[in-house]
This record gives sequence, structure tokens and C-alpha cells, in this order.
Amino acid sequence: MHSSELNARIVSRGKEFFTSIAGEKPSLFDKGAWMGKAMDWSMRNDQFKVQLFRFVDVFPSLTTSRLLTEHIREYFGDEEAMPPFMATGAKVAGMLGSFGGAVLNRVLTSNIEDMARQFIVGETTKEAVKNLEKLRKDGFAAVVDVLGEATLSEEEAEAYTNTYLELLETLKKEQGTWKGLPGTGGDPDLDWGHAPRVNIAVKPTALYCLANPQDFEGSVVAILNRMRRILRKVMEVNGFLCIDMESYRFKDMTLEVFRRLRLEHPGYPHLGIALQAYLKDTDRDLDGLLAWAKEQGVPISIRLVKGAYWDYETVRARQNGWEVPVWTIKAETDAAFERQARKILENHAVCHFACGSHNIRTISAVMELARELNVPPDRYEFQVLYGMAEPVRKGILRIAGRIRLYCPYGSMVPGMGYLVRRLLENTANESFLRKSFAEDARIEQLLEDPAVAAEREQEARTARPEKERTGPDGLPPFGNEPMVDFTRPDHRAAFPDALARVRTQRGKTYPLFINGKEVLTADLQPTVNPNTPSEVLGQICQAGTKEAGDAVAAAKTAFPAWRDTDPRTRADYLLKAARIARTRIFDLSAWQILEIGKQWDQAYADVTEAIDFLEYNAREMIRLGGPRRLGHAPGELNHYFYEPRGVAAVIAPWNFPLAISAGMASAAIVTGNCVVYKPSGLTPLMGWHLAELFREARLPDGVFNYMPGRSSVMGDYLVDHPDVSLIAFTGSLETGLRINERAARVQPGQANVKRVICEMGGKNAIIIDDDADLDEAVPQVLLSAFGFQGQKCSACSRVIVLDAIHDRFVERLVAMARATSVGPPEDPAHSMGAVADDNAMKRIREYIEIGKTEGKLLHEGPVPAGTGYYVPMTIIGGIRPEHRIAREEIFGPVLAVMRAKDFDEAIQWANAPRFALTGGVFSRSPEHLAKARREFRVGNLYLNRGITGALVERQPFGGSRMSGGGTKAGGPDYLLHFMDPRTVTENTMRRGFAPSDEESGRL
Repeated sequence: MHSSELNARIVSRGKEFFTSIAGEKPSLFDKGAWMGKAMDWSMRNDQFKVQLFRFVDVFPSLTTSRLLTEHIREYFGDEEAMPPFMATGAKVAGMLGSFGGAVLNRVLTSNIEDMARQFIVGETTKEAVKNLEKLRKDGFAAVVDVLGEATLSEEEAEAYTNTYLELLETLKKEQGTWKGLPGTGGDPDLDWGHAPRVNIAVKPTALYCLANPQDFEGSVVAILNRMRRILRKVMEVNGFLCIDMESYRFKDMTLEVFRRLRLEHPGYPHLGIALQAYLKDTDRDLDGLLAWAKEQGVPISIRLVKGAYWDYETVRARQNGWEVPVWTIKAETDAAFERQARKILENHAVCHFACGSHNIRTISAVMELARELNVPPDRYEFQVLYGMAEPVRKGILRIAGRIRLYCPYGSMVPGMGYLVRRLLENTANESFLRKSFAEDARIEQLLEDPAVAAEREQEARTARPEKERTGPDGLPPFGNEPMVDFTRPDHRAAFPDALARVRTQRGKTYPLFINGKEVLTADLQPTVNPNTPSEVLGQICQAGTKEAGDAVAAAKTAFPAWRDTDPRTRADYLLKAARIARTRIFDLSAWQILEIGKQWDQAYADVTEAIDFLEYNAREMIRLGGPRRLGHAPGELNHYFYEPRGVAAVIAPWNFPLAISAGMASAAIVTGNCVVYKPSGLTPLMGWHLAELFREARLPDGVFNYMPGRSSVMGDYLVDHPDVSLIAFTGSLETGLRINERAARVQPGQANVKRVICEMGGKNAIIIDDDADLDEAVPQVLLSAFGFQGQKCSACSRVIVLDAIHDRFVERLVAMARATSVGPPEDPAHSMGAVADDNAMKRIREYIEIGKTEGKLLHEGPVPAGTGYYVPMTIIGGIRPEHRIAREEIFGPVLAVMRAKDFDEAIQWANAPRFALTGGVFSRSPEHLAKARREFRVGNLYLNRGITGALVERQPFGGSRMSGGGTKAGGPDYLLHFMDPRTVTENTMRRGFAPSDEESGRL
């Protein structure tokens, strides 16, 4: 908060500024033009705003008249549904038949292209240079930013780099004809006597297609390799390079790139970085940068902006359970900007300042702060976005003289993402430009000290607190465990530390756990690291039929007392286990990295899902645990409730060794069953850690029994045992069908019909529509197909691409696949590691050879030398529904590409296999998305996102047909499969007297 005297000067200057531009409006809000009408209607109609901005986003993909016509109808309806400024054109077009449709298409195309040109300085170098020269004649300097944030391959990253190098070469030639913009002295060949005439901004992540904070060092090095080339060219033209700040995910990487580049060229002054005032971290980051610059004795430059990704940052943080990194009150951002501007101006000897804002209050504050602090004019300048707030930029030019326009340059396709952000920014309720020029807000309100406004809004929020949500029986409501956050240095450092820590425990012998006691057997089996099979992690005691029988007997004995234990008490054991798991989340992740070869994020997600199952199933049992009254007939009382079935055999897979194990076991336990748990022979160590969680939670003896053993020895014995009433299984189709078949046979002495809860796998497809956003679709398909080596029942094994977009999609898919690295997942640089074991390796390689005969090999990646169970990342094109690799589950890193003539055929092919687990569609056609909802019949359908990573409660998981029995783990009806319902009816009539309904309810 400023002193009252300074604030009065800021307000006075602001009023003068408003007076100087009175009567002027930015072209964006000119209601006489199509764009102004569209903006006006958007600000009055949120539904139209969403549809318009989504249409603008998809527009570059509508490459045919048919696509354009269909999308206009789907997004805006017929003329009756359109706003007036569009309806007139639609009406005229309707009168002209098909020719009228073409006219409407052309008109809308022209208007949207004009809208894009408003914000883009040029699609070609020639056009950009021409417009830059016009700006310079009007007194404006420029900073040029090449459009295109999503580079999906090394080829695209190299092309992006070369675009800058070619642009700089052109500007090198052109600047010779440019006079320096007038200033107060200095070098006449420089703008304002001190600033380079050529100025560019670069988005660092566009220089490396796999930029990821998980691989922090590798990403920084790769970005630097190309950024150095750009800086060398900038220095050759005596230009200025600003490293742009993008999403919060890449903030620390960007800061590190800047620091290293700055130290490599300590004597070159024209290198800067952008900071975003809306980030809560920026005060700390700014202090750190200034202190570092002084310590190193190097000059820096900071472009301070408010920030353009507020919605994205807020949504992403909330989806992942992280703290929201941005200020949630607009005035807090404005106050932060003024606070940070003061800090930079106070340090003008070491830091040049570029004030990036259209807000007249902010601009006035910077001017008054600079005057108060006696900052020389050559130590700060103003920047605004090209195409926005024309009156503001003219006002700054008149008052300060030093204004630079941020000018995006490039083709229309990447430009649309930028355009949508600008439209959102200008039509947001809190937009300064909207309030100033579209809503004519009071000047006093617009010039209020933002620190005062923020404090007032905070007090108002405190006075109207959100209604607190509660869970069952006083528990907090369920919320997913936060995902790993690699923007946090402590999370990045935790993985190597945990790996080193758990490695000190290698070589132990792990016993069985029966009836609360450890049981050693002479039969031992090693568990090994699939990336280095010679690394033995432990020796696992193997159960035989005797031990399996003992475990079933222990569970049967424990059952009556556990059945009669209060549901809330049973739930508390799960909640205790969840708390214990949280304290060792990195160690549990590290064991998975070593025992089954999961990447850092994949391993952590497995542990968080296990915690989610424990927390969710506990709450669900509390919800279901009490009797429910049925009916309201007088004279009787009807109660409906559930009871457990008895002994449950839980047979777990290796691919989600903790999550799925915990999901099935906790469901059985909390519903009152007693468990005999058989982990996979490939991940028995993770099974032991689950047993440890329940053991430390002090689960009563016999309720959970840990029984690793060879399936050939004790698998059928466990399934057939007459005292086993319930079997929960996740695994292959063949094993699942065998279990179902054997469970259907009644054994001598069997008291219950066995119930089988099974999830068996899939042959999952993603459809790529002809209007899909390939920047989103390509990386999501790759992650869905090759994350954890494709060893997920939900993994994408088929991608069905519409003919019109097929070649472009395949080209980018294969190029990105070429950039990925395969190797031990302990190193975060590797996107893929070894498969589960030698048998899996052989089986997958056989399918690759089959695929080569059925289709065309598009990509077969390299594998590291050594003894690990590696198979190449493989993409095969030209596949049709009748081919084996389109029908049979491979369970490995093999992706079949299928070319469909239209969306109907794509849906038909997607449904063709006998599995029905997961599926996905990338489309921006509302009608096609609606059709997929109706006709793409899988258990979990994902629209415009990857098809793996289902979250408990939010995406209950499970399929039908040959993918499973229709159960949904992590859903509201999952626990019902582990129990039998009962109904008790009491006649409450006594000698002609019946209690009232209220009294009956208390009986």
C-alpha cells in the first residue's frame, strides 16, 4: 500500500491520462465493426462467449467447406439461435441455398481472420517487417514473439529455432534502414538513444519438445542448447532477447535457463526475463534474482506482466490437489505488480524494467514511482500488446515516449491459441480494458489503490465463507491425494534420496503373513529389477497349498468377529493405513521404480491411488453401513442392510501392485470380509508393503493374510477352496475366464455361491477426428500408449484416425516418438523403461513381428544395450479391424494406427474387439462428441484427454464384455459387490396399536 501522498499523485496522473484519451475506444470494442459486435455479445452472453471462443480455437482446422458449414451449425445453431449480428448473414445465406452457405462461410472466415490479424503482426516475414516499419513511423518500438508454444518433436523445435534465426537475419538487414526512435540523447542509432532496435521474446519450452520439470536438469540443458544459438544471433545484430515466462510448471526451469545464459555472457547487457505478478512466488523470485545479479555483478532486465494463464493455472492446481499458485483476487495481482515494480525501480542500477500492462492505474503508478525514486529514463520502458488498447499506447507515447509493442508473428494455426487468450483476457469480468472502454466504469474505481481493493475483497470473502462440506459421520469429505508436483524442488530431490534409501534394504528375505504371524518357507523366489535383472531386491517366501489352507482357515476363524465389528471401526483401520502410507509415499514409489520399472510420476500415482482407495472405501462403508428403512406402510418396519460374504481371495496384478491391491483388499476388508491376498509373482515386495500398512494399522489377526506363491502351485487351490466365498481378481482375460469357470463349480462342503469380481483388460482405442487439436492429441496418445511401457489395462493400443487428418497426425506422432528416450526409469530423462519380465519381452516382440506382416512399420525405437527386458517403442500403420494386433491384447509398447474414412466408421472399428474397457475421442465437433457418448460403448470414455490415469471417485474404473464383470472400482456401488443385502421386516402392531412413523423409526 502506497503512502497517501504518493497514491494521490498516482490518481491525479491517472485522471490526466483518462482525460487525454477521452472519447477514444480500442478497436476491439468498436461496435461498428464485426469484431466489436462479437465482443459486445460475448460480454453479455456467457454461453455465446464459450461457443465463439471454442469456434475460433477450432477454426484453423476447418480446411474444407463441409467442415466449416457443419461447425458453424453445431456451434451457433440456426439463424433463430444466432445473435443479431450473425443472424442477418445467416438469413441471407439461407435464401441463397448452397451458394448462400458458401457466402456465409466466406464472411465468417474473413471476419475471424481479421480478428486474428488484429493481434498478429504478420503471418510472413515480409508482412511482419512491413507492419513493424509502420509502427516505427508512428513512434512505437516492438518486441517480436514467434507464435507456437507446442513443439512435439525435435524437428518442430529446430524449425521454431530456425524461424527466429531467419527472422533475425531479415531484421539485421532491415534495421540498417531504421532510424533510432527519438529520445533524450544518447546513440542516435539506438531507440530512445539507448535501446536496441531489434528486440525478440522467446518461449523456452518451444525449444525442447520434452521439456518437463520431472527431468529438470535435462530440460534446462536441452533448452539452453538452442537458446544459445538464438542469443548468438541476437548479439550479432546488437539486439535484445527476453526469455518469456510460460505456465507455472516451467517457471523454475525458465529462471535457471536465464541465470545460466546470463553468466555465459556477463558483459552483454541486452538479455532479460519476464516475470508474472499474478504468481504468489514472484515476490520471492524477484528478490532472489536481484540478489543474485548483485552477487554475480551482472546486469539484468525484467519485463513484469500480470500473467495470461490464470484459468489454466487455477484449474490445473485444483485438479491435482495442489495449492493454487496465482492470486485469486484480481486486485491482489495489481497490488503485487505495483509492489514488485517499486522493488525493480529501487534496484535500477542493476535491473532494467519493462512495465507490461494496459492498466492506466498501473502505468500511472510506475510513472510516479520512477519519479519519486529518480530513475533515469533509460532504465525503464512501457510495453503493451499489439492490437490491444490503442488509446492507451498512444497516451503512453505522448507522456513517456518509450513504448514497445509486443508483436506475435507467425501462421494462423498457432496464432489461434494466442488469440483466444487475448479474447478471454479482454472479456473477463475483471478486465481493466472491459471496465474502462466497454462498461464505462467510474474513473475513481479504476484508479483505486489495488492494495485497498484487495483488502476489502478479502474481508468480504471472510464475511461470506463458503459452506463447509462434510463427509460421512463427521469425517472430512473425500478428496484425491495430491499428485506429485515436480515444480517443487523437494519433490524432485525426494526420488533419488528414496531410491538410495530403499536400495540399502536389498537382499532381505520376506516371509508370509498368516493370522498375524510371519511364516518362513524353504521355497524362495527372488524379485528383481526388470531394467537390471541381476539386481535382486529381495527373496520372497513362497506359499504352498498347506500355507494357503492355513491362511483360509485363519480368515474363516477371524470372520465372525470382524463381520460384527462396527463399520466405522472397520473404516478407521483403512484411514490409519492411509495415514501411514502418506508418511512413506516416496519410499513406496521408489520400490515400484525398482521392482516393476515405473517412471517417477507413474510410481507416485500408483501410491496416491492406493491412498485414495483406502480413504474412499472407508467413507463408502460408513455411508452404506447403517440399515435403511424402506416403505412407509403403517404397522410394519422394513430395514435393508448389507452383510459381508466371508473369506475373500484377492488375486492382484503386477502393473498397479499397490493401487489395485489396496483397492480390492480394502473393499473386502471394510465390508467385513477377511482376506487371503495373493500378490503377483512379479511384485511380491509391493504386496509385502501393503501387508505392512495393515499390520501397522493394527488390523486384527486373520483379517488380512499375505500369501505370495506360484500360481501353478496354489492358484487353483485358492479359487476352488470351499471356504472362499468371494474372489476379487485383476489380470489377463485367460486367467479371469478360468477363475470364473472354476468358481462356478460347487466344491464339497461349499456353503456359498462364489462371487467373482474381475477386471481383465482391454484393446483400447482413441479416435482422432478430422478437427482434432493435434497439439493436444499427439502427446496424449503417446502417453496413453507408452506410459509405463504400455503395461496398463487402460492403455491405448489402437489409434483410429480419420482420413482427412491421418497423414498430419502420423507425421507428428512418429516425430515425437523418435524424440523419446528409453532406459532405466531411475533416470527421469527416460520416458520408457523395460517391460515386466522375460516372458513379456518375448511375447511383445512376437506381436511386433506379426504387426510388421499385417501393416507398415512406422516407428521402431532403439533400446539400450544390456540385460534389461527392453522392447522397442513400436508404431505400426495400415492396420484394419481384422488384423490380430487390432484384436488381441498385447500389453506392451505397441500402437496400431488405423485409417477410417469417417467418424461413423471410426466408432464402428473402436467397438469391434470383444473388450470394452477404455476409449477416447479427440474432437472439437459437439455432434461427434455427443455421438461418442451414445455409441462408443466402453466402461471409461475420455473426451479430449488421455485414456489412462482414472481417479478414485472422479472416474470409477472398470469395463464390460470381455473386460470384466461391470464393476467400477472407486465408484459408489463397488462395495456392494463384496456384500449380500438383507431385508428384515417387523410387524409393529400390538393388540390393535401401532406406533407412529416417527416412533417406528426409533425402534
